[in-house]
Amino acid sequence: MKLSKTDYRGGGALVLSTPALELVVTTSVGPRVVSLRSLAGAAGNVFLQLPADEQRYHGFYLRGGHRLWHAPEHIVRTYQPDDEPLEVKLLPKGVALTQPTEALTGLQKAMKIEVTGTRTVKVTHTLTNRGLWAVECAPWAITMLRSGYGVLPLPPKGDHAKGDLLPNYALVPWTFTDLALPVWELHRDFVGINAAKAKSAQKLGITNYPGWSACWVEGSTFVKYAAAIPGASYPDLGSCFETFTNGAVLEFETMGPLAKLEPGRSTTHVEYWGMLDGLPRPSTDEAFNEELVPAVGAWLKKLK
Repeated sequence: MKLSKTDYRGGGALVLSTPALELVVTTSVGPRVVSLRSLAGAAGNVFLQLPADEQRYHGFYLRGGHRLWHAPEHIVRTYQPDDEPLEVKLLPKGVALTQPTEALTGLQKAMKIEVTGTRTVKVTHTLTNRGLWAVECAPWAITMLRSGYGVLPLPPKGDHAKGDLLPNYALVPWTFTDLALPVWELHRDFVGINAAKAKSAQKLGITNYPGWSACWVEGSTFVKYAAAIPGASYPDLGSCFETFTNGAVLEFETMGPLAKLEPGRSTTHVEYWGMLDGLPRPSTDEAFNEELVPAVGAWLKKLK
Protein backbone atom coordinates (compact mmCIF):
# COMPACT_ATOMS: atom_id res chain seq x y z
CA MET A 1 0.00 0.00 0.00
CA LYS A 2 1.30 3.45 -0.97
CA LEU A 3 0.25 6.68 0.75
CA SER A 4 0.64 10.26 -0.46
CA LYS A 5 -0.88 13.69 0.17
CA THR A 6 -3.34 15.49 -2.09
CA ASP A 7 -5.90 18.31 -2.00
CA TYR A 8 -9.68 18.13 -1.68
CA ARG A 9 -11.72 21.34 -2.07
CA GLY A 10 -8.80 23.37 -0.79
CA GLY A 11 -8.22 21.14 2.24
CA GLY A 12 -5.97 18.22 3.06
CA ALA A 13 -6.50 14.65 1.90
CA LEU A 14 -4.57 11.39 1.59
CA VAL A 15 -4.30 8.96 -1.33
CA LEU A 16 -4.09 5.23 -0.52
CA SER A 17 -3.27 2.96 -3.44
CA THR A 18 -2.38 -0.58 -4.52
CA PRO A 19 -1.54 -1.85 -8.02
CA ALA A 20 -5.30 -2.40 -8.53
CA LEU A 21 -7.15 0.45 -6.79
CA GLU A 22 -6.86 3.95 -5.40
CA LEU A 23 -8.89 5.80 -2.78
CA VAL A 24 -8.84 9.33 -1.37
CA VAL A 25 -9.72 10.20 2.23
CA THR A 26 -10.13 13.70 3.66
CA THR A 27 -8.21 15.01 6.65
CA SER A 28 -9.51 18.60 6.86
CA VAL A 29 -13.19 17.56 7.05
CA GLY A 30 -15.09 14.36 7.62
CA PRO A 31 -14.16 11.61 8.10
CA ARG A 32 -14.94 10.91 4.44
CA VAL A 33 -13.73 8.66 1.64
CA VAL A 34 -14.34 10.83 -1.43
CA SER A 35 -12.90 8.67 -4.20
CA LEU A 36 -12.48 4.98 -5.04
CA ARG A 37 -11.42 3.76 -8.45
CA SER A 38 -10.06 0.69 -10.15
CA LEU A 39 -6.74 1.35 -11.85
CA ALA A 40 -7.56 -1.27 -14.50
CA GLY A 41 -10.99 0.07 -15.43
CA ALA A 42 -12.10 3.12 -17.38
CA ALA A 43 -14.85 4.20 -14.97
CA GLY A 44 -12.68 6.48 -12.85
CA ASN A 45 -14.09 7.37 -9.44
CA VAL A 46 -17.14 5.14 -8.85
CA PHE A 47 -18.20 7.33 -5.91
CA LEU A 48 -20.43 10.31 -6.58
CA GLN A 49 -18.57 13.57 -6.02
CA LEU A 50 -20.62 16.72 -5.69
CA PRO A 51 -19.28 20.10 -6.89
CA ALA A 52 -17.37 22.34 -4.51
CA ASP A 53 -20.12 24.98 -4.70
CA GLU A 54 -22.89 22.59 -3.57
CA GLN A 55 -25.52 24.02 -1.24
CA ARG A 56 -25.85 22.67 2.29
CA TYR A 57 -28.62 20.10 2.79
CA HIS A 58 -30.26 20.73 6.17
CA GLY A 59 -27.00 22.45 7.14
CA PHE A 60 -24.85 19.52 5.98
CA TYR A 61 -22.45 19.27 3.03
CA LEU A 62 -23.16 15.90 1.39
CA ARG A 63 -19.87 16.14 -0.60
CA GLY A 64 -20.36 12.64 -2.01
CA GLY A 65 -18.37 9.49 -1.39
CA HIS A 66 -18.59 7.56 1.87
CA ARG A 67 -19.50 8.86 5.31
CA LEU A 68 -20.54 7.73 8.80
CA TRP A 69 -23.84 8.83 10.32
CA HIS A 70 -25.80 7.63 13.33
CA ALA A 71 -29.27 6.12 12.96
CA PRO A 72 -32.22 6.36 13.20
CA GLU A 73 -32.38 9.41 10.95
CA HIS A 74 -33.45 12.70 12.51
CA ILE A 75 -33.53 16.03 10.71
CA VAL A 76 -31.43 17.75 13.41
CA ARG A 77 -29.34 15.04 15.09
CA THR A 78 -28.30 13.25 11.91
CA TYR A 79 -27.31 16.31 9.89
CA GLN A 80 -24.64 17.71 12.20
CA PRO A 81 -21.85 19.24 10.06
CA ASP A 82 -18.49 17.49 9.76
CA ASP A 83 -16.49 20.51 8.59
CA GLU A 84 -13.62 20.52 11.09
CA PRO A 85 -10.07 19.10 10.80
CA LEU A 86 -9.56 15.52 11.95
CA GLU A 87 -7.16 13.77 14.25
CA VAL A 88 -5.05 11.66 11.86
CA LYS A 89 -3.11 8.53 12.81
CA LEU A 90 -1.16 6.62 10.18
CA LEU A 91 -1.47 2.83 10.30
CA PRO A 92 0.64 0.09 8.67
CA LYS A 93 -2.10 -0.51 6.08
CA GLY A 94 -4.00 2.76 6.11
CA VAL A 95 -5.15 5.60 8.31
CA ALA A 96 -7.37 6.27 11.35
CA LEU A 97 -9.46 9.46 11.31
CA THR A 98 -11.31 10.94 14.28
CA GLN A 99 -13.50 14.05 14.24
CA PRO A 100 -14.10 16.44 17.15
CA THR A 101 -17.09 15.55 19.30
CA GLU A 102 -20.40 16.85 17.94
CA ALA A 103 -21.42 19.62 20.32
CA LEU A 104 -25.15 19.03 19.91
CA THR A 105 -25.19 15.22 20.25
CA GLY A 106 -22.12 14.44 22.35
CA LEU A 107 -21.21 11.75 19.82
CA GLN A 108 -17.78 11.41 18.21
CA LYS A 109 -17.31 9.70 14.84
CA ALA A 110 -14.18 7.85 13.81
CA MET A 111 -13.27 5.87 10.72
CA LYS A 112 -10.35 3.54 10.16
CA ILE A 113 -9.56 2.84 6.49
CA GLU A 114 -7.19 -0.05 5.75
CA VAL A 115 -6.14 -1.54 2.43
CA THR A 116 -6.11 -5.23 3.35
CA GLY A 117 -5.64 -6.69 -0.15
CA THR A 118 -4.87 -5.64 -3.70
CA ARG A 119 -8.60 -5.17 -4.35
CA THR A 120 -9.95 -4.93 -0.81
CA VAL A 121 -10.55 -2.09 1.64
CA LYS A 122 -11.62 -2.56 5.26
CA VAL A 123 -13.53 0.33 6.82
CA THR A 124 -14.13 0.34 10.58
CA HIS A 125 -16.75 2.85 11.77
CA THR A 126 -16.90 3.85 15.44
CA LEU A 127 -19.35 6.00 17.39
CA THR A 128 -18.32 7.05 20.90
CA ASN A 129 -20.54 8.79 23.41
CA ARG A 130 -18.62 11.74 24.88
CA GLY A 131 -21.74 13.19 26.47
CA LEU A 132 -23.17 13.06 29.99
CA TRP A 133 -26.06 10.65 29.45
CA ALA A 134 -26.80 7.45 27.54
CA VAL A 135 -27.65 7.66 23.83
CA GLU A 136 -29.30 4.92 21.77
CA CYS A 137 -28.05 4.86 18.19
CA ALA A 138 -26.60 2.67 15.46
CA PRO A 139 -23.60 3.21 13.16
CA TRP A 140 -24.85 4.02 9.67
CA ALA A 141 -22.31 3.59 6.87
CA ILE A 142 -23.43 5.39 3.70
CA THR A 143 -21.72 5.08 0.31
CA MET A 144 -22.84 7.51 -2.40
CA LEU A 145 -22.16 5.83 -5.75
CA ARG A 146 -22.54 7.28 -9.21
CA SER A 147 -25.85 6.47 -10.87
CA GLY A 148 -25.14 2.87 -11.91
CA TYR A 149 -26.95 -0.45 -11.62
CA GLY A 150 -27.19 -2.04 -8.21
CA VAL A 151 -27.84 -5.61 -7.13
CA LEU A 152 -29.27 -6.58 -3.75
CA PRO A 153 -29.10 -10.37 -3.26
CA LEU A 154 -32.04 -12.03 -1.53
CA PRO A 155 -31.70 -14.81 1.08
CA PRO A 156 -31.83 -18.41 -0.22
CA LYS A 157 -35.24 -19.79 -1.14
CA GLY A 158 -36.96 -22.42 1.00
CA ASP A 159 -39.32 -25.24 0.06
CA HIS A 160 -42.87 -25.20 1.37
CA ALA A 161 -43.28 -28.92 0.70
CA LYS A 162 -40.30 -29.64 2.93
CA GLY A 163 -41.68 -27.66 5.86
CA ASP A 164 -40.31 -24.16 5.27
CA LEU A 165 -43.40 -22.45 6.67
CA LEU A 166 -42.07 -19.19 8.15
CA PRO A 167 -40.65 -16.00 6.58
CA ASN A 168 -36.93 -15.32 6.84
CA TYR A 169 -36.65 -11.69 5.68
CA ALA A 170 -38.68 -8.58 4.92
CA LEU A 171 -38.35 -5.78 2.38
CA VAL A 172 -38.91 -2.36 3.96
CA PRO A 173 -40.19 0.42 1.65
CA TRP A 174 -40.20 4.08 2.71
CA THR A 175 -43.32 6.25 2.50
CA PHE A 176 -42.15 7.72 -0.83
CA THR A 177 -41.13 4.37 -2.38
CA ASP A 178 -43.06 3.12 -5.42
CA LEU A 179 -42.26 -0.52 -6.18
CA ALA A 180 -44.16 -0.27 -9.47
CA LEU A 181 -41.49 2.02 -10.94
CA PRO A 182 -38.90 0.54 -13.36
CA VAL A 183 -36.18 1.49 -10.85
CA TRP A 184 -36.93 -1.79 -9.09
CA GLU A 185 -36.29 -5.00 -11.03
CA LEU A 186 -37.61 -7.89 -8.96
CA HIS A 187 -35.98 -11.25 -9.67
CA ARG A 188 -36.16 -14.59 -7.87
CA ASP A 189 -32.71 -14.28 -6.29
CA PHE A 190 -32.00 -10.54 -6.31
CA VAL A 191 -33.46 -7.07 -6.58
CA GLY A 192 -31.97 -4.99 -9.38
CA ILE A 193 -31.78 -1.22 -8.81
CA ASN A 194 -31.69 0.71 -12.09
CA ALA A 195 -30.81 4.11 -10.68
CA ALA A 196 -30.96 5.91 -14.04
CA LYS A 197 -34.72 5.25 -14.18
CA ALA A 198 -35.45 7.00 -10.88
CA LYS A 199 -37.22 10.32 -11.42
CA SER A 200 -37.84 10.88 -7.71
CA ALA A 201 -36.47 9.70 -4.38
CA GLN A 202 -36.76 5.95 -3.81
CA LYS A 203 -35.58 3.89 -0.85
CA LEU A 204 -35.76 0.24 0.20
CA GLY A 205 -34.42 -1.68 3.19
CA ILE A 206 -34.02 -5.37 3.89
CA THR A 207 -33.87 -7.43 7.07
CA ASN A 208 -31.69 -10.54 7.32
CA TYR A 209 -29.31 -8.96 4.79
CA PRO A 210 -27.22 -11.66 3.04
CA GLY A 211 -24.14 -9.53 3.68
CA TRP A 212 -23.15 -8.14 0.29
CA SER A 213 -24.36 -5.93 -2.53
CA ALA A 214 -22.82 -4.85 -5.83
CA CYS A 215 -22.96 -1.86 -8.18
CA TRP A 216 -21.85 -1.53 -11.83
CA VAL A 217 -20.42 1.79 -12.99
CA GLU A 218 -19.07 1.80 -16.56
CA GLY A 219 -17.49 -1.65 -16.38
CA SER A 220 -16.19 -1.50 -12.81
CA THR A 221 -18.04 -3.45 -10.12
CA PHE A 222 -18.06 -2.13 -6.54
CA VAL A 223 -18.86 -4.78 -3.92
CA LYS A 224 -19.79 -3.89 -0.36
CA TYR A 225 -19.88 -6.45 2.46
CA ALA A 226 -21.02 -6.09 6.06
CA ALA A 227 -22.12 -9.02 8.18
CA ALA A 228 -25.59 -8.85 9.73
CA ILE A 229 -25.67 -10.04 13.34
CA PRO A 230 -28.42 -12.64 13.97
CA GLY A 231 -30.85 -11.63 16.69
CA ALA A 232 -29.58 -8.04 16.93
CA SER A 233 -31.93 -5.07 16.90
CA TYR A 234 -31.61 -2.75 13.90
CA PRO A 235 -33.21 0.63 13.08
CA ASP A 236 -35.88 1.23 10.44
CA LEU A 237 -38.07 -1.82 11.13
CA GLY A 238 -35.03 -4.06 11.42
CA SER A 239 -33.17 -3.02 8.26
CA CYS A 240 -29.54 -4.17 8.10
CA PHE A 241 -29.09 -2.73 4.60
CA GLU A 242 -30.76 0.17 2.79
CA THR A 243 -30.50 1.55 -0.71
CA PHE A 244 -31.52 5.00 -1.91
CA THR A 245 -31.63 6.59 -5.34
CA ASN A 246 -33.05 9.72 -6.92
CA GLY A 247 -31.56 9.20 -10.37
CA ALA A 248 -28.40 11.19 -9.68
CA VAL A 249 -26.97 8.87 -7.03
CA LEU A 250 -27.19 5.26 -5.90
CA GLU A 251 -26.55 4.80 -2.19
CA PHE A 252 -25.57 1.55 -0.48
CA GLU A 253 -26.08 1.88 3.27
CA THR A 254 -25.31 -0.72 5.95
CA MET A 255 -26.24 -0.55 9.60
CA GLY A 256 -24.71 -1.71 12.82
CA PRO A 257 -27.07 -2.90 15.58
CA LEU A 258 -28.79 -0.38 17.82
CA ALA A 259 -26.79 0.16 21.01
CA LYS A 260 -27.45 2.10 24.18
CA LEU A 261 -24.17 3.93 24.65
CA GLU A 262 -23.43 4.97 28.20
CA PRO A 263 -21.03 7.91 28.56
CA GLY A 264 -17.56 6.90 27.38
CA ARG A 265 -18.74 3.77 25.56
CA SER A 266 -18.37 3.00 21.85
CA THR A 267 -20.00 0.89 19.16
CA THR A 268 -18.26 -0.34 16.01
CA HIS A 269 -19.40 -1.43 12.55
CA VAL A 270 -17.12 -2.97 9.90
CA GLU A 271 -17.48 -2.98 6.11
CA TYR A 272 -15.31 -4.45 3.36
CA TRP A 273 -15.16 -2.99 -0.15
CA GLY A 274 -13.99 -4.71 -3.29
CA MET A 275 -13.35 -3.50 -6.83
CA LEU A 276 -13.84 -6.17 -9.51
CA ASP A 277 -13.37 -5.68 -13.24
CA GLY A 278 -14.82 -7.40 -16.29
CA LEU A 279 -18.06 -8.64 -14.72
CA PRO A 280 -21.21 -8.27 -16.87
CA ARG A 281 -24.29 -6.74 -15.31
CA PRO A 282 -26.73 -9.60 -14.53
CA SER A 283 -30.06 -9.42 -16.34
CA THR A 284 -31.35 -12.85 -15.29
CA ASP A 285 -31.17 -15.09 -12.24
CA GLU A 286 -28.99 -17.49 -14.24
CA ALA A 287 -26.45 -14.76 -15.02
CA PHE A 288 -26.55 -13.62 -11.39
CA ASN A 289 -25.85 -17.13 -10.06
CA GLU A 290 -23.37 -18.24 -12.72
CA GLU A 291 -21.23 -15.09 -13.00
CA LEU A 292 -21.66 -12.63 -10.16
CA VAL A 293 -22.13 -14.99 -7.21
CA PRO A 294 -18.95 -17.05 -7.92
CA ALA A 295 -16.86 -13.89 -8.44
CA VAL A 296 -18.07 -12.30 -5.22
CA GLY A 297 -17.75 -15.62 -3.39
CA ALA A 298 -14.09 -15.91 -4.42
CA TRP A 299 -13.49 -12.36 -3.21
CA LEU A 300 -15.24 -13.01 0.11
CA LYS A 301 -13.08 -16.07 0.78
CA LYS A 302 -10.03 -13.81 0.76
CA LEU A 303 -11.50 -11.81 3.63
CA LYS A 304 -11.31 -14.77 6.00
